[in-house]
Amino acid sequence: MKIDVLTLFPAMFAGPLDESIIHRARQNGLLDLQVHNLRDYTHDRHRTVDDRPFGGGPGMLLKPEPLFEAVEHLAREKTRVVLLTPAGRTLNQALARELAAREHLLLICASYEGVDERVRAALVDDEISIGDYVLTNGNLPAMVLIDAVTRLLPGALGDEASAHDESFSQGLLEYPQYTRPAEFRGMKVPDVLLSGHHAEIEKWRREQARLRTAERRRDLLKEPLDAPEPAPSNERH
Repeated sequence: MKIDVLTLFPAMFAGPLDESIIHRARQNGLLDLQVHNLRDYTHDRHRTVDDRPFGGGPGMLLKPEPLFEAVEHLAREKTRVVLLTPAGRTLNQALARELAAREHLLLICASYEGVDERVRAALVDDEISIGDYVLTNGNLPAMVLIDAVTRLLPGALGDEASAHDESFSQGLLEYPQYTRPAEFRGMKVPDVLLSGHHAEIEKWRREQARLRTAERRRDLLKEPLDAPEPAPSNERH
């Protein structure tokens, strides 16, 4: 997969995208990731990328000229141009899977008060938000999107089942998980997980995932759940 990023602050991407799963995916040739400075597509000596909005108002807008030139230079036949903006549809696991199936993503990181509307109308295929709040610019949302998409690329994770079982992949939050020791400070691992009975373990995990989702994110359930009260937990808060 190829991802290009257009930003005014390319140095912000240096650390997060050079570590962990994204770093391995790049090393292994699963992800071709390039970050581009929008100012490289300007032609005046001040490298101007923004201007005041017509009609007045606070802040500055990104000008259309450098964005059009950059997108027209970087886009290919199968490129999907994505603008990171609070006005976009909210990123979730289903959308991450949709984007992971694309050959080429071109991410535009908006700054200041956003972009000239002609950029949205003529260049952008999709607008994506990571939540109902406002950040300084689109860089952090772009990093979140890249991480969510990269881990879904075939071969990116050490165990392909990880992406299948984790939260939201099945429309539910993930079930509780435990590791050694079997007892810690009086808190015991549920007996079923120590039983070796795989069918019962799978059943327990499905039940726990559904209960946890009902407790914490009832909006994710496709149908109402009149769930029994969960068993008392050994966890201390």
